[in-house]
Amino acid sequence: MRLATFTQEGTTRIGVVEGDRIVDLAAAAPELPREMVAFLEAGEPALKTARAAVGTGPFLALSDVHLEAPIERPPKFLAVGLNYADHVREAGIDTPEHPTIFNKQSTCITGPTDPVHIPRASHVLDYEGELGFVIGKRCRHVKREDAADVIAGYTIVDDVTVRDWQLRIPTWTMGKSFDTHGPIGPWIVTPDEIGDPHSLRLRTWVNDELRQDSNTKELIFDCFTLVEHFSTAFTLEPGDLIATGTPSGVGIAMKPPKLLVEGDVVRIEIEGIGQIENPVIQEPV
Repeated sequence: MRLATFTQEGTTRIGVVEGDRIVDLAAAAPELPREMVAFLEAGEPALKTARAAVGTGPFLALSDVHLEAPIERPPKFLAVGLNYADHVREAGIDTPEHPTIFNKQSTCITGPTDPVHIPRASHVLDYEGELGFVIGKRCRHVKREDAADVIAGYTIVDDVTVRDWQLRIPTWTMGKSFDTHGPIGPWIVTPDEIGDPHSLRLRTWVNDELRQDSNTKELIFDCFTLVEHFSTAFTLEPGDLIATGTPSGVGIAMKPPKLLVEGDVVRIEIEGIGQIENPVIQEPV
């Protein structure tokens, strides 16, 4: 299934995307929660009800709704740096022995087609196309071989980064958490549709220029390893979002650097999921 959050006629709710249509779960299964984290917390019975609704409708045209971030406020937004072999080579550093972990504040989340702001505080703005995954079960001390069972699905993340703020101190949270700097979507694809999450082509365009072209097989610490790593320290909860890192081709590493400017459009596509496309604008006054 492709689980989405959408707004139509001023009301935001969740649905299941089928082709160019979306099943409005608020109408098809009014007993279900209308918000994604609550839906995931309801577990397998809610997923089963949603699957049944796909066969009955009612349907809305995707063109008649606005897709929001599938999870508008994840309980935790965790991310991994330096996690693609090609990106490590690009950066000219040694392969890390342990995952490099940082937080993005959940208020940075924005939708799959919504604008990304060049902040007033800096113009050193960069993109990072990434595979994200969403936790579906409350869990702790998960073994790698059991990790697939706690993942609700996969999505696309643009880990937008203000590079000068990122690099001025050892911790990256400030440079990673400006408002609008977490586009995600366009939906969450359940694992049964994804198959192997570690064999997906990932591409990022800025305008019509292909900047990143890699595959999740380049991940140093894969999704299941990350679940084991995180859950060693703290409880993972339904709706937690993990961004797995970006491959080579980020703007700051180009010679000369190609940072984002007003008017750019960043499009990220991951095989089996879809694409997000976000225009870059100045932060409104």
